[in-house]
Amino acid sequence: MSTQLAQDALEEPAPRTRHYTVISVDDHLVEPPDVFEKREPTDCSGRFPRVVELEQGRTYSREHSDLPPLTIHQEGRQAWLYEDRVYLQIGLNAVVGHKDHSRLRTEPSTFAEMRPGCYDIHARIRDMDIAGIWASVNFPSQITGFAGAVFSQSTDPALGQAVMRAWNDWMFEEWYGPYPERIVPMGITWLSDPAIGAAEIRRNAARGFTAVSFPEMPHRLGYPPAHDAYWDPIIRACVDTGTVLCLHVGSSGMLPLPPDGPRFEKNVTLFPALSLLAAVEWLWSGVPARYPALKIALSEGGIGWVPMLMDRLDFMTSHAGRTADYDRWVGKRAPSEVLGSSFYFCSLDDPSALRLLDRIGEDHVMLEVDYPHSDTTWPDTQEMLRASFDAVPALTADQIKKLTYATAAGVFRHPLPPGPHWPMR
Repeated sequence: MSTQLAQDALEEPAPRTRHYTVISVDDHLVEPPDVFEKREPTDCSGRFPRVVELEQGRTYSREHSDLPPLTIHQEGRQAWLYEDRVYLQIGLNAVVGHKDHSRLRTEPSTFAEMRPGCYDIHARIRDMDIAGIWASVNFPSQITGFAGAVFSQSTDPALGQAVMRAWNDWMFEEWYGPYPERIVPMGITWLSDPAIGAAEIRRNAARGFTAVSFPEMPHRLGYPPAHDAYWDPIIRACVDTGTVLCLHVGSSGMLPLPPDGPRFEKNVTLFPALSLLAAVEWLWSGVPARYPALKIALSEGGIGWVPMLMDRLDFMTSHAGRTADYDRWVGKRAPSEVLGSSFYFCSLDDPSALRLLDRIGEDHVMLEVDYPHSDTTWPDTQEMLRASFDAVPALTADQIKKLTYATAAGVFRHPLPPGPHWPMR
């Protein structure tokens, strides 16, 4: 780690006072450099993703991104290489533990600059203990894409499928396996052939996976839209196995923005808008109507937009009436009822929206910590939650219990720690 970055690192935090049992339904892992080393088949030798050192002064395009090319100004920068494409370790992907995030925006991160909890499971569990996090759902990172799209769009499909299965095997054996009570097992799947994708979901479910990461708007990645029957084998596999369909903000790209101006600031500001768009896309896809048992979890978009959307849906229904297509897309139920039953929402810090919890649905809101991204509440998650809950005196202990752990434990079928569970309000 450079001298400057070492100075920017936070002092090692002491364990925080625990007020609540917390299950975070949106965190991230950074795939370690050796993630694929033991899992590369002989017929794929030398072709699996690997970490390389970037050339100082060279300009690299940003794969699967609408961001402009990036020129490397410092030596020793690292990235992933796969199928002759470079996938940059964007700095803000792993800023936890640093005081000044702005220093990490201009160049790709190296593993030496990251807090070990980003990529080492044992260090991650220690960091979870510091912040009082009982369990965590971990989305993939740069080389994989939040929903595994990098591998599904491989030039060589056989290679991509081998890498996808290797990633899931690594997740099961080395990330989830050592601490099965602390990590919620979530896999990726094959998007370019739903039959293969469904088989992978079933393979994972048979060994305990309870979730799959999926692009929130697949048509933006060149696949059929969510309403297309193309996806039915994957949706059916999720329903049959009780696998939660997790839609993460940005898993199919960000919103189109002008090429100049404050792109980063606008993108981060618009995360809730992306979740709103995804919810509308899937609500009207017909999927919840055809598969009412499917659980759809939206990650990193907050909950403030949910009451607004419910109000709009109710107004549409009462003011304009049900069109001939309503039953086709949402069945016999009101659209807001479908939204409130099939979808689960994710809150990082929504003190205003917590006052509308009854409207959103207290059984459909879960919490996130977003470790190790720039939005993360780590290591002060407990105090931030306490402040948010104290600001809404009407919240009951039972509602706080659902928010902090009970709903997530039920949705993801995840065990709780022995002994008393917080809050003890």
